[in-house]
Amino acid sequence: MGKTAVVTGGSRGIGKAIALKLAQEGYDIALNYANNDAAAEAAKAEIAATGVRCEIYKADTSDMMQVKAMFKDIKKSFETIDVLVNNAGVVDDAYLLMIRQESLERSLAINIKGYINCAQAASLKMCSQKSGKIINVSSVSSILAVPGQSVYSATKGAVNSMTQTMAKELAPYGIQVNAVAPGFIGTDMIKSIPGDLAEKYLDSVPMKRFGTAEDVANCVASLLSESFNYMTGQVIVLDGGLSL
Repeated sequence: MGKTAVVTGGSRGIGKAIALKLAQEGYDIALNYANNDAAAEAAKAEIAATGVRCEIYKADTSDMMQVKAMFKDIKKSFETIDVLVNNAGVVDDAYLLMIRQESLERSLAINIKGYINCAQAASLKMCSQKSGKIINVSSVSSILAVPGQSVYSATKGAVNSMTQTMAKELAPYGIQVNAVAPGFIGTDMIKSIPGDLAEKYLDSVPMKRFGTAEDVANCVASLLSESFNYMTGQVIVLDGGLSL
């Protein structure tokens, strides 16, 4: 294929599943992670086993200088940047009166500033290519009120809005920008929820199952296919009917 996908927050969970799926589709992978070196190396080995090239890049996406350095290194290693999947994010739930200032600032920095930093760096290359696709990973919490998620919901609502604006700005350069908004996905976050509360969440999903990271990865891969070459600025809700 000769195409490269940059996936942020790709060492585990949804990000890793997306990177692995795109590798199976033939994309070379530039995998970003923030902290866990061992997990990143393990993800790299699993992705490389599909037969594509995979390089890992440790960077805090909320830090523009680190993002610039990362994309400089990516451009040295890969000829093109065809896809950016903005996935790196944090969830730190707390009811309004219990929100800590440091948690608020970290969520805003990573979930909003991080997406903008990476989109800006990637689109500089994509604009020169006159092609590219950006997928922002949002959340059903952007359109559905979940107690304790006022900060997280605000950041994901911002992701939806920036997706639309980025799409309009970048369309003349042949760049598409869309978002995927997953519902309850069976990653470590769901697994850490106490059993009775998890059952309550499950009961609220009409399809009566939690989504999987692979469900999200399949949706992202579909959006990147030629079947959706005329779609931009859209937020695809993938929640098993939760928000209906």
